[in-house]
Amino acid sequence: MLAKFRKKVAPYWQLYVFLILPVAYILIFAYWPMFGLQIAFKKFTIVKGVWGSPWVGFKNFTKFFNAYQFESVLTNTLTLSLYSIFAAFPFPIIFALLLNTVENLRWKKTVQTITYMPHFISTVVLVGMLMQIFHPMVGLYGKAMQTINGEMPADLFANPNAFPHLYVWSGVWQQFGYNSIIYVAALTSVSGELHEAAEVDGANRWQRVLHIDFPALLPTIVIMLILRTGSVMSIGFEKTYLMQNSLNLSSSEIISTFVYKKGLGAGSANDYSYSTAIGMFNSVVNLILISVVNWISRRVGDTSLW
Repeated sequence: MLAKFRKKVAPYWQLYVFLILPVAYILIFAYWPMFGLQIAFKKFTIVKGVWGSPWVGFKNFTKFFNAYQFESVLTNTLTLSLYSIFAAFPFPIIFALLLNTVENLRWKKTVQTITYMPHFISTVVLVGMLMQIFHPMVGLYGKAMQTINGEMPADLFANPNAFPHLYVWSGVWQQFGYNSIIYVAALTSVSGELHEAAEVDGANRWQRVLHIDFPALLPTIVIMLILRTGSVMSIGFEKTYLMQNSLNLSSSEIISTFVYKKGLGAGSANDYSYSTAIGMFNSVVNLILISVVNWISRRVGDTSLW
């Protein structure tokens, strides 16, 4: 057994050495924290520690389900997430298909560089830009509306109905170029002979995109959609929290910000067990969703994660 193991590993020992860091990273930051999930079923106190804290069963979960904020927090989370999927998911695909039609290589690279750049803007800077642009008095939005209407417009950041649109479409602008990379890479595998044969048969550019490029992207689209579905309940905390204020709280309070406020927020009771239970509920729902969507994809077509 040992001899067989050495025979398989020894020739490729350098590759196994490279695996040490990523495996250690996953073990330390992905698996080891699962040890702390047990406090979701306990009344955790720092003094007694994880092992010394008494068990309370599903009390923390029922507390969350019975909370008056449960319905609004869950609704806001699902609204923002589904809105993001329907609005943002098609843009990288469309952009990749359009970019693939560009024959001028220099122009193509220039467009790619410009559209990739917003991805590298930090969340804090992005929210700061939004606040400046949409400021009702000195922002571009405010100046434009003052010119048109002759009066200062309402503050969009104080409007709960405007929050989802600001959140989602700023995300579309920031990420669509960078997210198109994987689709652009998938299109490079399409044989040029297919396009040449289609041209000979009289197919125009739109027909070639529809019948050659899009089918080539379809497996990648399905995989990316499955992965995205697995994070439906996980909306980015930083951007939401930075855009949040007391006036738009009715539409901006989501599970991740709710967990933070209950566990670590200023003035909270620092109920670590309660916040852990909410986070665990969030993860379990994501796991169920990604499993269901993957099962449907496997039954309907040939593409799935497992």
